[in-house]
Amino acid sequence: MLDVDALLADPGVRIVVCCGSGGVGKTTTAAALAVRAAEEHGRRTVVLTIDPARRLAQSLGLTELDNTPRPVEGLSGDGDLHAMMLDMKRTFDEVVLSHTAPERAKEIFANPFYQAMSSTFSGTQEYMAMEKLSQLRATDRWDLIVVDTPPSRSALDFLDAPARLGRFLDGKMLRLLMVPARAGGRSMFNLVTASFGVFSKAVQKILGAQLLTDLSGFVSALDSTFGGFRERADRTYRVLQDPQTAFLVVAAPEPDAVREAAYFAERLGAERMPLAGLVLNRVHRSELPELSAADSAEAAEKLSAEHAEHALTAQALQVHSLLMRQVARETEVSTGFTDEFPQVPVAYVPAQATDVHDLVGLRAIGAALAARPE
Repeated sequence: MLDVDALLADPGVRIVVCCGSGGVGKTTTAAALAVRAAEEHGRRTVVLTIDPARRLAQSLGLTELDNTPRPVEGLSGDGDLHAMMLDMKRTFDEVVLSHTAPERAKEIFANPFYQAMSSTFSGTQEYMAMEKLSQLRATDRWDLIVVDTPPSRSALDFLDAPARLGRFLDGKMLRLLMVPARAGGRSMFNLVTASFGVFSKAVQKILGAQLLTDLSGFVSALDSTFGGFRERADRTYRVLQDPQTAFLVVAAPEPDAVREAAYFAERLGAERMPLAGLVLNRVHRSELPELSAADSAEAAEKLSAEHAEHALTAQALQVHSLLMRQVARETEVSTGFTDEFPQVPVAYVPAQATDVHDLVGLRAIGAALAARPE
């Protein structure tokens, strides 16, 4: 079993990353872990969501979340909790401002290629998540940072995309495009050699002259002011491999979700990321596990046929039979993961009667996560 309280109380654990496919309760799990770390273990905690859905703000009693940590009110205990949601463009702007003079920053902000890349470019969100995580860690303000990664299998872009974007920004192709800027700012196509002219015409045909000009200007500013994207991404990547980080894979007892969880666990192992455990949400249990589905169904049928006055009891037995069949299906599905990864501890969270929408619900989830088997 996964000892969630030991994980949250460990001062050596500074970052908890919740990853998993969409619709499995990952955001709720991240919020519940953060609340429990603050209330039960007195840790200064911040929870960062990269999921654009607003469920986290609602459950924490906040009207909105943005790129600045906001305090969560109504907590007990000695710790404190802040919450925030990644603003991709604002984080990129902060990176620019921290590595260049204000005049140069204005030039970069006005560049059309920067405007597009900072808002929509593939991999930028995940790269900026890494940047924000690095910023939070560098302040030393927090004992624990809980990260809620994007829903779906692409959540592992949190690991892959920063390296891809770093290679792009530091790559040979972009360095080649910087030749005109380094030669005094004259037109790109007046400066290149005859051999490069063929290449430039091909690129111009594919990208368009204006985009190529914007790209060249952007890369020139990038090189002269705040290079080293890949190096910073690599540093944060190494932090994620460090024992101070704990990954939790979140899933539901459904075939697709458990297959995705197995994929996550395999990838994390291959990348030498510290996988702390699996959180299996929305698990069904019975208070009478000794009464099987078959026996319940048989008893219900007999009562219905022979004792009409016990119709309500028969219906209860039928419901119990259906529940036990569901328990059996879920157990079979989850066993597929535990058999493949026997070394990965598991925490089971029972299915809730209603959606979690406030601190009371988050506390209940946190208590279920930390519950130890009798």
